[in-house]
Amino acid sequence: MSDPIDRSDIRPEFWSNIPLSKLTKTEWEALCDGCGKCCLNKLEDEGSGEVVMTRVACKLLDDSSCHCSLYPKRHQYVPECIVLTPKTIEDNMYWLPQTCAYRLVFEGKNLFHWHPLVSGNAQSVHDAGVSVQGLTISEANTPEDDWEDHIIEEPL
Repeated sequence: MSDPIDRSDIRPEFWSNIPLSKLTKTEWEALCDGCGKCCLNKLEDEGSGEVVMTRVACKLLDDSSCHCSLYPKRHQYVPECIVLTPKTIEDNMYWLPQTCAYRLVFEGKNLFHWHPLVSGNAQSVHDAGVSVQGLTISEANTPEDDWEDHIIEEPL
């Protein structure tokens, strides 16, 4: 995971000067920093609407790489997996991590120095300690009734 980002199909610093709706598929996918936080199960307080993160990960998350182990076919195994697009991002902001590049760009903010598009190194998100690498347990082995026991603060 320490290979530099392949920039052959993306425009320079596209995230800071091109609207999300105008990104190519490659650019859109490159915005993902590989932290794995979006693959963690969240709990929402019905009264307040507050969303908290758990360390209980989707059964498809590879805890070592923080990537989906079956990304192209994930909906065959996890039909409820949310497809984030420029059209759906606003409706899904409540569960996106604070450090998520999709969220940051949508809000007009800069990417962090550890984002692979900035650092040129996919390992930088893990080196910065903001990924969930090595922190998760699988939902396949954790009953939903126990998820509250695994609430965590977002790794920042």
